[in-house]
Amino acid sequence: MAEQKDAKQAVLYSSAPPDDNQKERLKKFIKDRYKGDFKLIYIKNEDLHDSFRLEIGSKTYEWGLHEKFEQLKKLLYDTVGKSDNIVPLLRETVNNWTPKILEKEIGTVLTVGDGIATVKGLSHVTYGEILIFSSGIRGLVQNINRNELGCILFDDDNEICEGSRVLRTGKTAGIPVGEAFIGRVVNALGVPIDGQGDIPFEEYRQIERPAPPITHRQPVKVPLETGLIAVDSMFPIGRGQRELIIGDRQTGKTALALDTILNQKGKNVICIYVSIGQKASATAQLAQTLRRHGALEYTIIVNASASDPAPLQYIAPYSGTALGEYFMENGKDVLIVYDDLSKHAIAYRSISLLLGRSPGREAYPGDVFYLHSRLLERSAHLSDEYGGGSITALPIVETQAGDVSAYIPTNIISITDGQIFLESDLFFSGQRPAVNVGLSVSRVGGDAQTKAMKKAVGTLRLDLAQYREMEVFTQFASDLDTTTKRQLTYGQGLMRMLRQAQYHPMSLHEQVVTLVTALSHTMIDIPDDNIPEFLSGLLKNFSEVHAEICERIDKIGLLTDDDKTKIIDFAKQAAVNFTRQEQ
Repeated sequence: MAEQKDAKQAVLYSSAPPDDNQKERLKKFIKDRYKGDFKLIYIKNEDLHDSFRLEIGSKTYEWGLHEKFEQLKKLLYDTVGKSDNIVPLLRETVNNWTPKILEKEIGTVLTVGDGIATVKGLSHVTYGEILIFSSGIRGLVQNINRNELGCILFDDDNEICEGSRVLRTGKTAGIPVGEAFIGRVVNALGVPIDGQGDIPFEEYRQIERPAPPITHRQPVKVPLETGLIAVDSMFPIGRGQRELIIGDRQTGKTALALDTILNQKGKNVICIYVSIGQKASATAQLAQTLRRHGALEYTIIVNASASDPAPLQYIAPYSGTALGEYFMENGKDVLIVYDDLSKHAIAYRSISLLLGRSPGREAYPGDVFYLHSRLLERSAHLSDEYGGGSITALPIVETQAGDVSAYIPTNIISITDGQIFLESDLFFSGQRPAVNVGLSVSRVGGDAQTKAMKKAVGTLRLDLAQYREMEVFTQFASDLDTTTKRQLTYGQGLMRMLRQAQYHPMSLHEQVVTLVTALSHTMIDIPDDNIPEFLSGLLKNFSEVHAEICERIDKIGLLTDDDKTKIIDFAKQAAVNFTRQEQ
């Protein structure tokens, strides 16, 4: 009975009570709108100067100068978008404008804390909708229950208290996008945090969007070189591919992604680095490194640091992807790095537990797989009729003690098109990048390789696998026959050849010449410590003597049999000369 009685009440808030004429107009408005008689109750509110607020159930009607201004502003914005010649339109709009009483749905905060607010009274709200609290803080709807909903907050919750008013916006979470974002550092909401002022934007994009359908995609066939010979030769990455970088902490995962970004200089590829849960100092150092190497000119950094609330860490990769989709749909190629999705999953787990969702394996909620699948599936190479743009994703996942069978790693391995596994033992032995050839794979394979690289790589993976099997016998070196010793020396030379200094990506022709030289057993008599010096001199001299071969490899990715013979002959002569000098 109490609920029925309350439903027939209309509550009026204002600084002064209404006169008889105003009462009659309000009663007529209520009767026309709700087709029934409601009891009008007046409550004094000194904060409402020259305005009033009428609440009927979950609906709220506000009338005042602020509401009139917001109506006019929206009308003018809508009008400006219709024509370039806006002056006559503006004049006509202002002359004909009549303010209206607009219906709003306003809820009330039940509980708040730990970046989560529970709200009641918003019966028509949708999942993923943005809510605005009376303090101006925005939140995102994540839980919808029968009598209440759970909302994650994008700012400090200290300014929100129980009983605070909450307003629906009818909009989903979005981020401003545009060409001006290139070279800037922004947070997960697209707000610049690099101290260089506001960023002009071209449009707003929803951070959550459906992945491109199969009919809009084309196969992965165009290579995206990392500049790392260990990756480009054995685990090629193509435009539109999703290649996972996985390994324990401090094994060079970020360094590999950073080198890949540096290698895109001059290749018309826009790079987006999404930092999730990292130290602010680490992200600042990375930005400085990119700036020093001239790579920040084509890179956007989206930062949700460890000090940011979990909701911002949760939406950061989706915001970065929305930025990438803007460029992809304009026919451009994009490389996006998610560093890292382990921390992203942890942030989502924190949010889910605070929202009261049932925990599953390792306390993660049941939809944690969907969390990353809907993100990574948005990376694609669009077909030519849809612009031909692409997003290539390099998600990073951190393992514990090399355990790739943990929950999050296995999930993401199953979503991606391959993984580059970085091994701690290799890293600490000095092998950089510390790529485990046995556990790493690219499911795209040779489809994303140039003909020159395919021809040059030959039996590299097989030779390295044989070396890893024979490596156990190195402790018995004195008892080995000559053939086995040479096989081990050859394998050690290959491993030394795959070592590469950070911030020194190699061009395609440098990789091809190096591989052809190494696989022809040319360096077998050169000590491991001298191999870098030998290769450096070889590449420099070869590019001077055979510039046409280098140019052909770089431009069209072609290596003929005659070219290969010339490389081997040149390398053998260089090895002889190098050995003489050393002696």
